[in-house]
Amino acid sequence: MLNRRIILFSSCYLVWCLLNWMPGWQALLLGVPVAALVAFMTEGLPITQPSRLFLQPARLFTFCFRYFPYFWWESFKANLDVAYRVLHPRLPIRPGIIRMKTEIKSDMGLTILANSVSLMPGTTTVDIDSKKGLIYVHCMTVSETDAGQRTRLVVQRFESMLRKVFE
Repeated sequence: MLNRRIILFSSCYLVWCLLNWMPGWQALLLGVPVAALVAFMTEGLPITQPSRLFLQPARLFTFCFRYFPYFWWESFKANLDVAYRVLHPRLPIRPGIIRMKTEIKSDMGLTILANSVSLMPGTTTVDIDSKKGLIYVHCMTVSETDAGQRTRLVVQRFESMLRKVFE
């Protein structure tokens, strides 16, 4: 139990230092109680197979060098699309919720997929049904005919890489 707390604290403190980029002594000092608080609050969360990603270099490589660049590129394109829709004189927006099927079974994979969808401009994950493999996503613009196409565009583009990492 103590080892898990030390690992959580160290991970949180490392993230704190990376987010501060070139921290001064004040930021380093403030990071200690912040990392301790986050580690204390998240220590009881159930994490299944946390070391799978870090103990297998191929999975870590796929996550860092294939998934992240692809995610950022898709995010850039989605930002342009949302900016176009907001600046368009007729505001071509038709919001709706779409049910999307996913093949990912692991909790961590589903969480990363749902967060990736929510971080895309114009979409937000509303609910996840892990037993049925369904993700409910609110989209800024939806037509009646493109639910299947939306699933391919929103979920399946991330799903194949995330299955290689977390399944």
